[in-house]
Amino acid sequence: RTAQQSPFHPRPKASRSQGTGVVSVLSSELRKSLEEACARARRESATACRAALGSLGVTDATVPAHLNEEDRALRRGLRAKSRQLGDSAGSIGLLVDECAFEQWHRLLFARFLAENNLLIHPEYRAPVTLAECEELAEDLGEPDGWAVAGRFAAEILPGIFRLDDPCVQLRLAPEGRLELEQIVAGLRTEVFTADDGLGWVYQFWQKEKKDEVNASERKIGGADLGPVTQLFTENYMVRFLLENSLGAWWAARHPHSPLVKEWEFLRFDDEGTPAAGSFDGWPEHVAGITVMDPCCGSGHFLVEAFGMLWRMRVEEEGLNPLDAQDAVLRDNLFGLELDPRCVQIAMFAVALQAWKAGGGWRELPVPNFACSGIPVKAPVEEWKALAGGDPRLENALVRLHILFRDADTLGSLIDPKRAIELSDATGLQKSFEDVEWDDIAPLLTQALAKEAGDPATSVLGADAAGIARAADYLSRHYILIATNVPFLSRGRQSSLLRIYLERFRADAKADLATSFLAWSLPRSHTKAVVTPQGWHFQKSYAEFRRCLLQTSRIAQVVRLGNICWQDHSS
Repeated sequence: RTAQQSPFHPRPKASRSQGTGVVSVLSSELRKSLEEACARARRESATACRAALGSLGVTDATVPAHLNEEDRALRRGLRAKSRQLGDSAGSIGLLVDECAFEQWHRLLFARFLAENNLLIHPEYRAPVTLAECEELAEDLGEPDGWAVAGRFAAEILPGIFRLDDPCVQLRLAPEGRLELEQIVAGLRTEVFTADDGLGWVYQFWQKEKKDEVNASERKIGGADLGPVTQLFTENYMVRFLLENSLGAWWAARHPHSPLVKEWEFLRFDDEGTPAAGSFDGWPEHVAGITVMDPCCGSGHFLVEAFGMLWRMRVEEEGLNPLDAQDAVLRDNLFGLELDPRCVQIAMFAVALQAWKAGGGWRELPVPNFACSGIPVKAPVEEWKALAGGDPRLENALVRLHILFRDADTLGSLIDPKRAIELSDATGLQKSFEDVEWDDIAPLLTQALAKEAGDPATSVLGADAAGIARAADYLSRHYILIATNVPFLSRGRQSSLLRIYLERFRADAKADLATSFLAWSLPRSHTKAVVTPQGWHFQKSYAEFRRCLLQTSRIAQVVRLGNICWQDHSS
């Protein structure tokens, strides 16, 4: 059965004003134009970045004589970034991809902000238009208005674009920069005002890479994993799962709440109570609800959960909307993702939603999102040096180095609390229970303040702090895990991933998706997930089904047909 053919009784449909207007989605035509623009932008940005990196001599054994001191510092940072990403000697393919993404998305995000009246002058805290950015260019020493807009976007989004990131600091030659500017300027305004416009950006950016990997028929792991497994989740799937979990919990306690009437996918039984149950094991108040998406992609589940949670807190606690939104970002919402570029998009998507719902730009708490897929490729001695002589910090950094060395393949499956890390064939990795991971990032910040002038240390330090946050979030227990898990059958997995899943949970190893479902079982009270249906009946999952039925209660199962991923915009 599809979600639209549920036997449970839905409430009458209501328009989704919810403070942000009726939901609008991209038409087929606009999706196509965005897809073409993203594909073209990836090619042009990669070409321009490779040329810019070449002019800095990033792959040269010696520093080019024509570089000034500022360029030399940038070159050191870029070389450190390349090592940390895992580029082999003389190769900068991963660095080019990273720089290309940053350069294009800074412009794209700037236009998202501008079209929603949220592009803010960082000094005067007042909205500016793209035309006004053009007027400011000469005084700010920028080549044109788009460069100003990109700079402003980076300065008001410090949790997304790090201004000291060498990939952000890289300057493209005029012809490359102008090509990207023309692409983003050519997109229609509706792309930037639709509710799902931002959500499609990453999938379209990765489309050509995904096609290339699939055509190669090589085993999937590392840098190939994100493009192949990422799939933007349709709005109706996200809403059905959240409304019949988080929404059902609220409806059971507040049946007359006006919010309940807005949830058109929430199903009720013949007695008028939520069909999925009342979730009696959950906290009684919204402040205690934690929602995690461990495969958050571009943040679709997180954006929807944010909208539900802050309205609940307004109604239950009497908070004003802005305070409620800030409280949700601080206390209720968590996200992890294999690809750091997706984390950027997810953070921006949630921030954009908060600004729209709050009536304009304001400083926000940095969301509890982290990248669980940053691989630790730099030598361990470089990591130990970040500790600045602090033995406790040095010990934690060595542990992180071991734990996350294959993070680009394992991502959110990494378990900091296992007695022996599954990927460590030597058996040297011991328990992480004694590490308070939320203490590590502040300690790193203090240690790195002493080395603020070293661009290479800055690159490693930023990744280490991000990995420490990921370890913290991976160590927690959540009330609700809501996600669309990555699908990848065992026959397509790299040897590292196959071995890890075999050791992690042999009864769920046949697909990465089912392994993620198994991963979620001890980490949350309730799971609301999109998965393949093979584990419902295939013989290879018999033991997994038995375990699931013995340890869990299945509240709802909705089977989607073969056309569930088709274009629902028309």
